[in-house]
Amino acid sequence: MAARPSTAQTTYSPSPNQKTRPPLFKDNDLDWVRPDGRSFHQCRPAFFRTSAVTSAAGSAYAEFGNTKVIVSVFGPRESKKAMMYSDIGRLNCNVSYTTFATTVRGQGSDNKEFSSMLHKALEGAIILETFPKTTVDVFALVLESGGSDLPVVISCASLALADAGIMMYDLVAAVSVSCLGKNLIIDPVLEEESYQDGSLMLTCMPSRYEVTQLTITGEWSTPNVNEAMQLCLDACAKLGEVMRSCLKEAASASQD
Repeated sequence: MAARPSTAQTTYSPSPNQKTRPPLFKDNDLDWVRPDGRSFHQCRPAFFRTSAVTSAAGSAYAEFGNTKVIVSVFGPRESKKAMMYSDIGRLNCNVSYTTFATTVRGQGSDNKEFSSMLHKALEGAIILETFPKTTVDVFALVLESGGSDLPVVISCASLALADAGIMMYDLVAAVSVSCLGKNLIIDPVLEEESYQDGSLMLTCMPSRYEVTQLTITGEWSTPNVNEAMQLCLDACAKLGEVMRSCLKEAASASQD
């Protein structure tokens, strides 16, 4: 069977209006340039590939800059007998890091907080009624942590579910914004996250323009929250196009 083609790396920006570079947040006498040279409102190039794990019902690999993630989906499988009868299916999510994902060696482990947030982001998009009394397992593995890990995991997991043939209302795209002083930076890398005053992550179904999860940490002004949400919504819409393009290419390749 021929391997499915991958989509080309594609960068995307939520708004054509680019901010001028402000003073460096660590040293006011210098102009600050983002570590990878992007403008404040420019996301990293997004690369996706489906069917990355042959033993899984569906899978996907995602690479955003130095952030690399692989997600495997198994099921639907029969739920454990100990569970109560349910007319709808169940979703089980697990996010873990490899021991070499971060600069601190040997720190690979399950991330319960990310696992819970992944579940919340995806649950509203899946048509659970289509697989009653069964469970779908989603296993996400962060191969390399380069910043904005959870949004990449969520987007990749959504693509893996679609690859597995799980019925969904829409794909789920996720984008985060960091607040550094007066500046909003989309799709931050690790260095930027380490200096952020606050972070906002939004997950949504782009075609339906419905938010499935909104997470805010740190201190935010109301205008900044509104601006950050709009940036994320616009970026999610464009990320959704990249994700759908990946699925279309994979479907086209399977028919050849």
